[in-house]
Amino acid sequence: MSEIFKKHISKFVQVSDDEFEEIKKFFDSKKVVKKENLLEEGEICRHHYFVLTGLLRKFFINEKGIEQTTEFAIETWWITDNFAYENQISTEFYIQAVEKSTVLYITQEKQEKLLEEFPAMERYFRFVYQRAYAAAQKRIQFLFSLSKEEFYLQAIRNHPEFVQRVPQYLIASYLGFTPEYLSEIRKRLLS
Repeated sequence: MSEIFKKHISKFVQVSDDEFEEIKKFFDSKKVVKKENLLEEGEICRHHYFVLTGLLRKFFINEKGIEQTTEFAIETWWITDNFAYENQISTEFYIQAVEKSTVLYITQEKQEKLLEEFPAMERYFRFVYQRAYAAAQKRIQFLFSLSKEEFYLQAIRNHPEFVQRVPQYLIASYLGFTPEYLSEIRKRLLS
């Protein structure tokens, strides 16, 4: 499993095998079952998660009591409530396993020590955060500039793996519409 993480790090920075063995010590791993919550609203956000296998999602419950998915994380993606994690405060989000998953996780305190001891990891996390920020910006652009149908088509084009793995009601939640509306779009596209 650690080979997945090592390979991901090496896409951005170079660390020796000995350095990687030391870096691994900052992380713990956990297996989670489908629908298990790693984080719940109101809890202090203590961990940043790296997906080794499986699929996670981040969501909140809106004022109508409806789950609104804001983010997914598949293999080699990171996920947390960044604001709550950085400030060690309670979160307004849930992080939940969509599939049986295995994750690495790190506390903010350990992450700070990791960055001090291994400056290359500072660069690694900078790339991770830049990519996440760019993806969030793109999603906001699509939300405001595309029709719902175009937004769905863009999601299929950009992330076909999600269409195969994520239940339709969660895709609808992520795209900001009801499962019924997504079903109508899919029927129109297939006809």
